[in-house]
Amino acid sequence: MTAMLNRVIAVLGLAVLASTVGTAQAQDGAEFESLRAKLSQSIEVASQNQLQIISLVETPLPNIYEVELSTGEILYSDISGDYLFAGDMYQTSLTGLLNLSANKRQLRTLDKLAAVPEEQMIIFTPDEIKASITVFTDVDCTYCRALHRDLDSLLSLGIQVRYMAYPRGGENADSFSKMISVWCSDDRKKSLTQAKNGQNLPARECDNPVLAHYQLGNEFGITGTPAIVFPDGRVIPGYLDPERMSAMLKLN
Repeated sequence: MTAMLNRVIAVLGLAVLASTVGTAQAQDGAEFESLRAKLSQSIEVASQNQLQIISLVETPLPNIYEVELSTGEILYSDISGDYLFAGDMYQTSLTGLLNLSANKRQLRTLDKLAAVPEEQMIIFTPDEIKASITVFTDVDCTYCRALHRDLDSLLSLGIQVRYMAYPRGGENADSFSKMISVWCSDDRKKSLTQAKNGQNLPARECDNPVLAHYQLGNEFGITGTPAIVFPDGRVIPGYLDPERMSAMLKLN
């Protein structure tokens, strides 16, 4: 949970609920809009207009609503809007537990990635694509470099690698200007490989997506690199060797 969200919860004095919230009557349109307005006002005031509600929907649990914030965080509210609580919602069954919150986050991740033009990415494509991963990378990151050295092996397994920029520390990172030079080069693939090999690149400037990629990664909860987004929307932190990657993608 983000520090901003923690501050919002502290300011609002929100109660954490362990199970169900008290009985509420079934909502009508006016009641639903009243809930949205109440939550929106409280959250925007508490966050000094830095957070907004982008989605408010019913959950399978009666009188409990899912509240999605502009950061991508998911909270839950009762119909009165007097209480919010954080945490994952699970649906129980005879076969185990289904994490409804994780499923929603994964779908949102895929939606946001789909909105990024592939022209903004650096993509290495095998002859036959069996799976595609999106990697948030930093050219100075040791494990990012290790993953890039595995590129030929990943391609031979049929794994397409789509790189997005994530200079750790954002605009203050030492790698920030390096990644702009990569994305502004005439041959991005070659420049990315050179940068990951520690070679100095000519400084370049252009309209580039580096900061936008970094901000999107933050929305996904990414804090380090590499961060690998799987086809189902899962965000996997850290390095995976090709064999492990293939197994997790169920290519074996």
